[in-house]
Amino acid sequence: MNENESRSFSLAARLAKIGVDDASKLAVSLSEFPDVVAHADLIDEMAISADPNNSLRALLSFVAEVDSKFSEMIFSDASLRARFIVLTGSSIALSDFFRKHPNALLEISDDSDWESIVGREAFVKRMLKSVDSKIQNGRAVAGLESAKSISAMRVEYRKCLVGIAARDLLGVASFEQVSAELSWLADAVIETALAIAWAEIAPVDSKSKLAVIAMGKSGGQELNYISDVDVIFVAGPIGTEADEYLAEATKVATRLMQICVEPGPEPSIWEVDPNLRPEGKAGALVRSLEGHIAYYERWAETWEYQALLKARAAAGDPEIGAMYVDAVLPFVWQAAARTNFVADVQAMRQRVISNIPVNERERQLKLGVGGLRDVEFAVQLLQLVHGRNDVMLRSGNTMQALEALANWGYVGREDAAAMAAVYRFERTLEHRIQLFQMRRTHLVPEADADLRRIGRSMGFKSHPAEELEQTWKRHKSDARRLHEKLFYRPLLNAVARLGDSESRLSQDAAEDRLRALGFNDPETALRHLAALSQGVTRRAAIQKTLLPVMLQWMAETPNPDGGLLAFRRVSDELGATPWYLRLLRDESVVAERMAKLLSTSKFFTDLLLRTPESVSILADESELIPRSKEMLQNEMQSIAKRQDSAAAAVTAIRSVRQRELIRLSAGSLTGNTEVLQVGVGLSDLTDATVQVALDAITAAHFWDREPSLKLACIGLGRWGGRELNFGSDADAMFVYEALSDRAAADAVAIVSQLQQLLAQPAIDPPLELDLDLRPEGKQGAIARSLDSYQKYYERWSLTWESQALLRARFVAGDSEVADKLLMQIDSMRYPLAGLTELELREIRRIKARVESERLPRGADPAMHVKLGPGGISDVEWSVQLLQLQHAGVMAELRSPTTTVALDFAVEKGLLSSDHATQLMTAWVYASRIRNTNLLATGKENDSIPNNPAELRMLTHLMGEPNGAELIDKYRRFSRRSRKIMEEIVYGDSPK
Repeated sequence: MNENESRSFSLAARLAKIGVDDASKLAVSLSEFPDVVAHADLIDEMAISADPNNSLRALLSFVAEVDSKFSEMIFSDASLRARFIVLTGSSIALSDFFRKHPNALLEISDDSDWESIVGREAFVKRMLKSVDSKIQNGRAVAGLESAKSISAMRVEYRKCLVGIAARDLLGVASFEQVSAELSWLADAVIETALAIAWAEIAPVDSKSKLAVIAMGKSGGQELNYISDVDVIFVAGPIGTEADEYLAEATKVATRLMQICVEPGPEPSIWEVDPNLRPEGKAGALVRSLEGHIAYYERWAETWEYQALLKARAAAGDPEIGAMYVDAVLPFVWQAAARTNFVADVQAMRQRVISNIPVNERERQLKLGVGGLRDVEFAVQLLQLVHGRNDVMLRSGNTMQALEALANWGYVGREDAAAMAAVYRFERTLEHRIQLFQMRRTHLVPEADADLRRIGRSMGFKSHPAEELEQTWKRHKSDARRLHEKLFYRPLLNAVARLGDSESRLSQDAAEDRLRALGFNDPETALRHLAALSQGVTRRAAIQKTLLPVMLQWMAETPNPDGGLLAFRRVSDELGATPWYLRLLRDESVVAERMAKLLSTSKFFTDLLLRTPESVSILADESELIPRSKEMLQNEMQSIAKRQDSAAAAVTAIRSVRQRELIRLSAGSLTGNTEVLQVGVGLSDLTDATVQVALDAITAAHFWDREPSLKLACIGLGRWGGRELNFGSDADAMFVYEALSDRAAADAVAIVSQLQQLLAQPAIDPPLELDLDLRPEGKQGAIARSLDSYQKYYERWSLTWESQALLRARFVAGDSEVADKLLMQIDSMRYPLAGLTELELREIRRIKARVESERLPRGADPAMHVKLGPGGISDVEWSVQLLQLQHAGVMAELRSPTTTVALDFAVEKGLLSSDHATQLMTAWVYASRIRNTNLLATGKENDSIPNNPAELRMLTHLMGEPNGAELIDKYRRFSRRSRKIMEEIVYGDSPK
């Protein structure tokens, strides 16, 4: 090895020791600069860099490309060299800037007083001076060289950034100071760009005025290195709407925004974003003060008031700016009193989360769960709730607001300190990410090299990448936990006996917070919280831990009052049961499902209050899937056999049914079970209930003698089609085969007892067997023999009865008897020749009568999902007409299930695939509405509700953004469905 190779090898070893990746390659490059290598301590000094690779490359490029006097500055001043190493190791953007503008070194030299925090006015003065023009009343004089001034402004801006970044990276300034300086520098840029714009657009003596209001992080004086600077423009003079003033101010505002981003010799600064203005992108860019006030008085949404919390006069006419802020801030502190406050705030947060691309959610530092927005959202929500009555909370700065919340007792000091630590860490991490390339991003990188650089810049030394990831993960978890705790736990503190160190809201403040969560009766809610959490029992301790997060889940629903009351009632019933407390504590999914279901479904709540032990079903998602008919039947038979009477057996069977309804309703409400599965599950449950109950009653009836008959139950309607809703009656008819002359009387006795025991009020909900579709309706026998059915259908049956029998299905009893009856009626419901002209006219007449006579009085047909135009009935009549016309020769159509028959109609060419899809879509959506209505209210309602509270609940459970969207979607589906039905039912007669 020669001397040069030996020297290079030694250099590479030293570089590798300080963390340089490609040490051999960089050693070769470094050996070409003997003056650099001559500084014996230089390589060791590079160890302080977040990325020694970048720092060394930046130094070599600097030495190679700039005037030697600047290189001499670095090599002669160890302190300056250290600052250069730290800056260039963390930011290649600043490395490029130093190379292009080496005099920026003066910003961090010992002669520059670089450690001093710079105030707003100093930045403004410096930036205006940089454009090298005379300023009069905040405006540059005419004749200004715009392009030259813009470039000078941009260079000066980055020189200022060098000083801020040095103070940041070297720990001279806190995160709060860095953010404030960045905000003040942004003010200075806008003031300077505004002066340039005025010089280009208007004469110095123009009477037009323009104020620039900072919003968002700039308004809160907590700006990032690279971020859109949110602004609102307000024009003057005050008291005039003269078009020429607004037009001129609009031109100036437009030009101001261009100045910051248009291409030029120097890189752009950042985008000025005016989209928080009234009406957003669709609104006027500039309005008068009066125009702004008029909008906020009449049209603004809750999120706009929340955004105004950070409004600050940043640049331009100071009088107009101050008047604007004074005028709009009162709107902010009235926002929490709006009736739609909770729904608006929740919807806004949900939109933010849902708009994050799936592949970015885990790395999103700003918007993701546990990110910056969680902290800001919690603080702002607390401000909006309590700032109405407490002026000490009215700060646009997150850290200052958090400190005020702690000082005045709305947040515990320890919690506030923990939240501040989270926010400070995540904002610092955000700064380090953006500083590297001076790009606007909120994604934490995944590459090890990037994480290592950022970790080192934040003080992690041993394993910087791993330590950074672990710390960030812990802070995300803390942010989410504290987000929940800050807003909800003090509600318990208001009603519990706690130590002095814990936050304790006054009664009024606690009620305000509950009202903001959406509780309509906060006084009663506080009493429930007191009952659940006071005391020193294990039960109270566990519920005190659970309630904050459960309150949050309840607050996400339209009826948190009902949820809290129901939770208290269930807990009163089961609170002393060890497994219940353990389940809630250890299975958070149970607590979440319970909170949401109790707050959204009266049907579920009523069932659970009758059998509270069924709450264990919520622990496992697989338990929310419908159980098979065979499983249900086996369980019911087992429990029925242990009873000593038919009545006791049916009561036990109904208890199983009640539990299964809890399972089915929970599965439907949580989205684990779709509407078609619900229909099958309810039908199978009804099959099993009737089968086992019929067996028990029949066995008891014939306990001392031989049976006189074989009896079968035929399901009709939605039960026959395996499409039951939660509120559906079970349409049925009973047929028997006589074994003795006592058969008729025994059949009536058995069926009557079955109806009575299934519908008795001892256990809810009752199972009503509706026999009105039997021959002769209510006037006919409740059970008939096979011969009687045959004679009736041969002599007296009407077309509507043939249609009703399309959905006939064996459901319980003797299957052989049922098969005989079904074979008898096949010729009626599946006529070989299809329908005659007379029969078709009869079907059309009955359809018209149903539409005109069966709608409830006062119901809006367009909103009635069962009988209204394009609703469930239209779809089913369409399918049934096709079956009556074609099932005689197309055996595949012979299904009692609407959706199955619809599929076969497409397969046989009777219906286009597009038309079938539209019919299916309308039927499914209408069926969902019908089911959801009952689940929400506990009452059967076939109409989309016009009651606002009920419509909000329906909309929430259907997963629609609002009631208008739900109604629009149903109308769209039903309109298409109606048109297809009319083509099928009222089209050409069959040939």
